Amino acid sequence: MTQRLLAAALSILLISGVAALPLPAQEGDSYLSWGAKQAKEIGKSMRVTGRVGGGQGLISTDRAINYKLRATWLTPEVIRATARLSQIASRLTDDQARALVAEAEASGQTVVMVEIDPNEGSGVIPLDWQAFLQPKGLKVGQPGAIAGLKTQTLSKVKALSGVMERDYSYDIFWIVFPLVSERGEPIFSESAREAELVARIYGKEGKVSWLIPDSIRKRINELAKKQ
Repeated sequence: MTQRLLAAALSILLISGVAALPLPAQEGDSYLSWGAKQAKEIGKSMRVTGRVGGGQGLISTDRAINYKLRATWLTPEVIRATARLSQIASRLTDDQARALVAEAEASGQTVVMVEIDPNEGSGVIPLDWQAFLQPKGLKVGQPGAIAGLKTQTLSKVKALSGVMERDYSYDIFWIVFPLVSERGEPIFSESAREAELVARIYGKEGKVSWLIPDSIRKRINELAKKQ
C-alpha cells in the first residue's frame, strides 16, 4: 500500500515537472534575442510611402484631390519584429511571443497594412477603394494582378500592427492577399525581383513597391507544396 502511494506521488511530481517545462525552441527563434532598436529597424524596412492621384485639380466637397499613401508589407520578419517589441514592452515570455507570431501568420497568406490620408477636399475614403498586389511593372490587361481583401478584424492581431506609433491623420486598412492560387501557382515568378501594391481610389491610382524578400519566396514554396 505504501509503495503504491509513493509511486502515485512520484507520478504526480513528474507530471507537474513536465507541465512546468517551457516549450522547446522553434526554428527561426533568433528574433527573441533582438534588441528594441534592431526590431524597430527591421519592422520599418518594409514600410514605404507614395501618393494616389496627382497634385493638381479643383478642391471638391465629395472627394480629395489626392491621397497620401503608406504601406507596410507584414512579412515574416516584420511580424517577428512587432512581436519582439511587444515582448519587450509587456514582459512577455518567449512562448507568448511565439503565440503572437503564430496568430499573425494564421491570418492569411500575406497581409499588407495600408494607411491613407486624404489631401484637400473631403476627408472621406470611399468604401469601394481597391488594392492589388502584383509583380512590379505589370501593365494593365496583363494577368498577374491579385485583388486584396480588406479585413478590418485584423486590427486586433497585435503582431500585425507594425512597429510604428499610430498616426491618426491616416485611416488604416489590413489587406489580405494570396501568394499562391488554388492551382498552386505563385503570384511572383522566380524571375520577379520586386512586388508592387496598387491602390485605386475614385479612378486614381498610386503605386508603392518592395524587393521580394527570401522569406516570402520560402512561404510561397511551402504553400505551393500544400496545394
